[in-house]
Amino acid sequence: MKKLLKSLLLSSLISAPWTASNFVFGQDSAPAEEAKVVAAPTIAIQPPADDPSFDLMGEFVGNVELGEDSTEPWGLQVRPLGNNRFEARQYKGGLPGQEKFTSTSHALVGNLFGDYLVLSGGPWAVIVEKEHCIILDREGKKLGKLDRIKRTSPTMGAKPPEGAIVLFDGTNTDHFTMAETEDGLLKPGADVIPMFQDFNMHVEFRLAYMPEFEGQARSNSGCYLQSRYEVQVLDSFSELPTFNGCSSLYRQKPADLNMCLPPLEWQTYDIVFTAPRWGSDGKKIRNARITVWQNGVKTQDDYEIMSKTGAGKPEEPTLLPIKFQNHKDPVRFRNIWIIDRGLTAVAEFPIKSEN
Repeated sequence: MKKLLKSLLLSSLISAPWTASNFVFGQDSAPAEEAKVVAAPTIAIQPPADDPSFDLMGEFVGNVELGEDSTEPWGLQVRPLGNNRFEARQYKGGLPGQEKFTSTSHALVGNLFGDYLVLSGGPWAVIVEKEHCIILDREGKKLGKLDRIKRTSPTMGAKPPEGAIVLFDGTNTDHFTMAETEDGLLKPGADVIPMFQDFNMHVEFRLAYMPEFEGQARSNSGCYLQSRYEVQVLDSFSELPTFNGCSSLYRQKPADLNMCLPPLEWQTYDIVFTAPRWGSDGKKIRNARITVWQNGVKTQDDYEIMSKTGAGKPEEPTLLPIKFQNHKDPVRFRNIWIIDRGLTAVAEFPIKSEN
């Protein structure tokens, strides 16, 4: 037990903002060292081999013992930050989107030790291994076990209904300009040729694994509706709902719930968009509205979009194309289809997969 507590203490110290390597008493700065070769930051579009940090990333759920004959479900999301550092978040009631999920959460930090991870910062210490986590109290008593879970969107692979327009199914890019593909997947930077006013759209996307990057540099792209309104695509996994995070309306409104899955997992957007309305004098008489489901869970609920988002084109009556933003990160898209609500009756949306 003493060895375990010592290990936890060491983890906490290593997670502090300074270490002996960059703080020397009696010196204004650290002594000069020989130049070191710095490895390029990781940018992966396939699971990397021999990467213990990648193997520990993900979601875990289970029950935690709170007292005699009392247990409570908790969820845990773990993501690497590079250089063997990690951050994580514990959620009371399970993971975001699960039935008993609550807004109560705790941020954790930790460091990799061989093939396992020790997290601290919440009410308990957490030892993370590839397939499960162990929850320990301050005395080292086991309070519970969280098992790894891999979630899939209920609309993943949804087939377009009758009357829908298939924009991309991996076979061609006839509906796009400036489109490039790789292994049957659409790269960012493509503009949709047909232009739509009111529509429902299904999109599947995959974020790159970029652990050393932060914020807007972490697998960035976006679905620009009418080239004016951006639904952000970003690796926001294991964060609270973040302004400019995944499923947010860029620079206007964060997601109501962060439903971002780990990078390299396929995810879905199902979007209902109603364009603004204009008078004959060119003045706007009604704002655009949008509802977004990420991975089958509503993250924007009939939100009134007050104006263009971020670097979007100015609002005006003229239609403009949907754009899949190129932010120079290797995000990929597939299974994109759209229902033009001006031409097609909508019986059901989102549409769940038949799998």
